[in-house]
Amino acid sequence: MTAGTLPRGSVHVVTTRRQGRHREYVAHLLMHSYREDGKVKKETVANLSHLPDDCIELIRGYLAGEQYVKAREQFKIERALPHGHVEAVLSAIKRLELPRLLDRKPGKERDLILAMIAQRIIRAGSKLFTSRTLGQSTLAEELHVEGASADALYAAMDWLLERAHGIEQRLARRHLRDGEPVLYDLSSSYFEGRRCRLATRGYSRDQRRGSLQIVYGLLCDRFGRPIAVEVFSGNTIDSQTIPNQITTLRQRFALREVVLVADRGMVTKTNLEALAQADIDWITALKAPQVKALCAKRRLTALTF
Repeated sequence: MTAGTLPRGSVHVVTTRRQGRHREYVAHLLMHSYREDGKVKKETVANLSHLPDDCIELIRGYLAGEQYVKAREQFKIERALPHGHVEAVLSAIKRLELPRLLDRKPGKERDLILAMIAQRIIRAGSKLFTSRTLGQSTLAEELHVEGASADALYAAMDWLLERAHGIEQRLARRHLRDGEPVLYDLSSSYFEGRRCRLATRGYSRDQRRGSLQIVYGLLCDRFGRPIAVEVFSGNTIDSQTIPNQITTLRQRFALREVVLVADRGMVTKTNLEALAQADIDWITALKAPQVKALCAKRRLTALTF
């Protein structure tokens, strides 16, 4: 007996469940109902239990009168964009509460900054490159920045710069604690163009001797999470940036107990005196006899490498 030879509605799917000692037994049966001698009788037409659940539900729905169409005949794919990596990055951004860290109020500029951060993780490039690739995944649609131009991205960077101090304050409140080490180091990046007033020639850390460059100092918490960044002229010497960091830690972040960790390039007698005057402890490598003498004078232990 087949479903095609039976009156419509006389065949249906029946699901039975029986609880065994160790597991539940489920059976999906194709049943035929018919009347004989004034009584309704049922017989099993087929056992469907071996079929996938979604296939069983299709059979159940069809026999109950549902109408189905072939997807290939009714739908046409207009666009297919990659999404998995976008979802992973945006989920991480949400867990880190990055949108609220940038600005408490939602807005176009905030969305553009989030898009640039996410795109840099997905596939780094220039602002022009970013504007051209945002639409190659669901990122632009997810953050509502479809069609963003390179000029719009640069304008969003200006918006971000105006909020830099506030963002650093919130990062410091989130990650810095009294008495914990604060890491500080300096690096440089070569610069293309002639309009940056800070771009000068200096000691190049990225092997671009003769190129204009900028120098930037980065403050991190004990786990290396960036808290604050400051940009200096390209010919700035490492040790010249320490006073700025003392001001940042003491005045801007209002830390009472600080342990500054820096490399030997930061160590000068003047800087150590400034740290002592600001009552800031420090960890570094020593490089000069006068520094060791200063440690002896203050009854500190000097470790040389």
